[in-house]
Amino acid sequence: MNTATHIARRFYQALSGRNGQALFDLLTDDFEGRVSDGMPDGVGGAHHGRVAMISNVWGRIDAGYDVDVEPTEFLAVEGTDRVVVLGRYRGPARHTDTAVDAAFAHVIAVRHGQITALHQIPDTVRWHICR
Repeated sequence: MNTATHIARRFYQALSGRNGQALFDLLTDDFEGRVSDGMPDGVGGAHHGRVAMISNVWGRIDAGYDVDVEPTEFLAVEGTDRVVVLGRYRGPARHTDTAVDAAFAHVIAVRHGQITALHQIPDTVRWHICR
């Protein structure tokens, strides 16, 4: 397993364990996040820095949804420090009687054992179906 894949697996363990400190430690100070436009609660767009990503994306999503992030494939990009992860977001909305079941692709870049960038490409339509 290459380093990027190993770090990506640790990232998903931190997310699934709702371990904020582990998540914070995995992201670099200069972390760059990009989330597809059209996600709920206005979380789409560019997010500069790990605090911005944790607070303004994952924190806001967690406030409205009890969603598990379920990676199913880790595809190392040969000769680079990147890995593409395919999977699904699944779980109920917190304030309605509906649930999310949406595919995603994440492109993760790693440097020196930390994640420097994450591009989240979710099925945004499936997020709005549960609203």
